[in-house]
Amino acid sequence: MKKSHELAESEQQPSKGFYVLPNLFTTAGLFFGFYSIVASVKGLYEYAAVAIFIAMIADSLDGRVARLTHTTSPFGAEYDSLSDVIAFGVAPALFVYSWGLHHLGKLGWLAAFFYVAATALRLARFNIQGMKSEVSKRYFQGLNCTAAAGCLAGFIWVLEIYGCNGHFTNILAGVVTVLIATLMVSNVRYRSFKDSDFKNKVSFLVILIVVILFVGVALSPPEVLFGIFFTYAVSGPMMAVADLWKHKKDTHE
Repeated sequence: MKKSHELAESEQQPSKGFYVLPNLFTTAGLFFGFYSIVASVKGLYEYAAVAIFIAMIADSLDGRVARLTHTTSPFGAEYDSLSDVIAFGVAPALFVYSWGLHHLGKLGWLAAFFYVAATALRLARFNIQGMKSEVSKRYFQGLNCTAAAGCLAGFIWVLEIYGCNGHFTNILAGVVTVLIATLMVSNVRYRSFKDSDFKNKVSFLVILIVVILFVGVALSPPEVLFGIFFTYAVSGPMMAVADLWKHKKDTHE
């Protein structure tokens, strides 16, 4: 009886340790997010953009590794969110600010701050929704911060490699920053693809598209990566307009 009582108490007490493997990927994402900040400060904008995309790869792996190895934990979830604020909130905002928004004065740093605040709000809302079982896993509410960072970093990267750095492009970068931040805190739905079952067979066309995307990224990373994330960013508003049009059509009928 004494042993069973002690065993029950030990199960109720929270573990003081944490799993190493998934948190290593989270730390890698945090590292490259911080490196992007350092590169932005030094004016190494291409390195800053690449670091953000590497952080995205690490961020996509930590959760999958945790689920595959059954090492998910509340600590890992909180650590991941804090890391995301740095890698996909502060890093892209400082990247675009160092690249061109600083020329806009107060409006520039306010636009960058709005992006960081939107990222933090988006993550807080996502964490709360994750606790509710009735929330659909098929869709995100608002543009997720990883895709937002990819869209913004890809956009500035394209402008940088083509030498488009002037007063007009600085204003355009500020507008894009605010629009992407607004999409993050909006109620626009985005496909999460969490319901996709990659264990089953897929069509040849899907494999062909994946191969084409890999080849495209290898040939011209800035344009292709920006194209991918831009397409995803506009897919939400387009889907909302299509649903609204369908609803109006059904109402009139």
